[in-house]
Amino acid sequence: MTLAPRVVVVHRRTEYSELLDRHGTRGQAAFFLANRDRDLAEVEARHAAHRDARRVVAAAIPPDWRRGEVERRDLDRFMFAADDIIVCVGQDGLVANVAKYVETQPVVGVDPEPGRNPGVLVRYRPRDIGGLLRQIEADRSGAARRGSGSTDADDVVRRLTMAEAVLDDGQRLVALNELYVGDIGHQTARYVLRAPGPDGQSTERQASSGLLIGTGTGSTGWCRSVWQERVSGLGLPNPEARVLVWFVREAWPSPATGTSRTEGMITGSARLELFAESERMVVFGDGIETDTLTLAWGQRISVGISNRYLHLV
Repeated sequence: MTLAPRVVVVHRRTEYSELLDRHGTRGQAAFFLANRDRDLAEVEARHAAHRDARRVVAAAIPPDWRRGEVERRDLDRFMFAADDIIVCVGQDGLVANVAKYVETQPVVGVDPEPGRNPGVLVRYRPRDIGGLLRQIEADRSGAARRGSGSTDADDVVRRLTMAEAVLDDGQRLVALNELYVGDIGHQTARYVLRAPGPDGQSTERQASSGLLIGTGTGSTGWCRSVWQERVSGLGLPNPEARVLVWFVREAWPSPATGTSRTEGMITGSARLELFAESERMVVFGDGIETDTLTLAWGQRISVGISNRYLHLV
């Protein structure tokens, strides 16, 4: 017997929910904000917008389909099935947070606050979801009948490039926006950088506040802020391009450390390598600092283009 499709709705806790957790009651939360010249009404309005968006999405799921729900903080413990359809209700960053935990499942981004979010990854309104879910399932069924083996809604899915970091002990981490490599407290990290370039690999010992390695999707976020502030001459890729960009943050010149290689691009099978010369360096993706790889002194990490994609509807 074929199981009905399952839709998994992903969301994150709102500021209002976090305030209630911290202060216990609405009155105490209001008092706390009032003492800081902030109004609880704004926070409540945003909470209501998120709650209403999730209700509309839940109501749009066909009644005979299966459904699940998970908060952002529980993503690393949630088991996504291969045939799930994943609906993220929240900011663009929520879609990026989900990307590392899925494989080929279609991911839909729903914007609960149009005009507040850039809408790069959350492209749909809650009212769009009913028709979109049926279109995805119809495309899947058509692909199965044709025997193509595709699990995507082929007419609407974009395959967004992801970055991958691999430690010399085999541990790996993928990210949709960017990878950070550096000191656990964002202080000075010491390492040897081996970077790809037009003339082959070049090596430099550096001391900096870390590296960012970003995709075309990440070129609208953290990497873009670095690129813009330093007036970089690099061309930022688009989200589907098989290209990564990398930036060294605040490289420090000294008799033992250089600053000649602070940005570049990674294409094809090229890899950027870093050999740790500090204790407790970390690697994390898309801002999730609770899900990290840790480098000890002497360990090597290699970063390049992942063979995985985010299948964004």
